[in-house]
Amino acid sequence: MDDIILEIEEYAKLEDVPIMQKRGINFLCDLIKDNKIKNILEIGSAIGYSSIKMALVDKDIKVTTIERDENRYLEAVKNIKRCNLENQIDIILGDALETEIKGTYDLIFIDAAKAQYIKFFNKYKENLASNGIILSDNMSFHGLVEEKERIKNKNLRQLVNKIKRYIVFLEENTEFKTDFYKVGDGIAVSRRVED
Repeated sequence: MDDIILEIEEYAKLEDVPIMQKRGINFLCDLIKDNKIKNILEIGSAIGYSSIKMALVDKDIKVTTIERDENRYLEAVKNIKRCNLENQIDIILGDALETEIKGTYDLIFIDAAKAQYIKFFNKYKENLASNGIILSDNMSFHGLVEEKERIKNKNLRQLVNKIKRYIVFLEENTEFKTDFYKVGDGIAVSRRVED
């Protein structure tokens, strides 16, 4: 299994597919273990790397993951099959903002189009179990959120501004309490505020 994971990591590097950084994915898997999470919804499968890593934490874990890019989706399907995880991972080809998901999840993992994070959060919080967690990746975005002066082009600046807006949205959200962790590419962990 380790060989397949390494091959997926190599493929991501060669094809420039964004996957979670090592420390980030380890943090995520530890969080799943520590909170006995069994049911996960992932927004943004890419090539299936994080779905596979999450499913490998425990054989009772079920992951539903959504990917809108067809090439990445097909690569993810292939990787999930290679790991024999088809029974644990259900992958959907579609736009997460247009896909209707039923049921509740212990963990909702947001790692897709950064500009849509607020929309993803608001749409899928309805699918969160009462004591569930919403985890968002890329809060640092390669350090550019903290060091905006390094940004040289307009599109990137707009993207970083949207991530900053999402951070403010989380900080000011009265329905959820969010903790920010400087691991991997920056992780936000949001839990519902108890009444």
